[in-house]
Amino acid sequence: MKKTILLVVALGILLLACTAWEQEDKAEIVQLMREQERAWSNHDLEGFMQTYWKSDSLKFYGARGLTLGWEKTLEGYKKRYPTPDETGRLNFTIDDITKIESNSYHVMGQYHLKRKAGDANGVFLIVLKKINGAWKIVADMSC
Repeated sequence: MKKTILLVVALGILLLACTAWEQEDKAEIVQLMREQERAWSNHDLEGFMQTYWKSDSLKFYGARGLTLGWEKTLEGYKKRYPTPDETGRLNFTIDDITKIESNSYHVMGQYHLKRKAGDANGVFLIVLKKINGAWKIVADMSC
C-alpha cells in the first residue's frame, strides 16, 4: 500500500513538473513572437529572421511556394518588403501552441500588418524546435 501511495505521489510530482516545463516553453515561444513583432515593426528584417533556424534546411511555405534556407527566406522578405511602408506594424494573434515532442512545438495564429502600402492579414503555422538551447522556427507556412 505504501509503495502504491509513493508511486502515485511521484507520478503527481512528475506531472506537475512536466506541466510547469511546458508552460515555461510556451512563455518563451510567446516572447520570441513578441521579439519578431518588434523587429518587423522597426523594419529590421535581419532581426526578425534571428528567430528562424539559420540553416539551408529551413522551410518557408507561402503564396509563392516553398522556399528552402535561411538566406533565401531573408532575400524573399527583402524583395517583398523593401521599405518601412511595406513592413508596417506587425501584430500576431496566437491561437494555439501545441507540444509535438520534448523539444518542439507548433504554433497556429494570425498576422496583422497595418501599413501605408495597405493592410495585410493572414494566418500562419510555424514549427519551433529548441536548438542549442534556443527556440528556432524550422518551418513556417504563412498565407
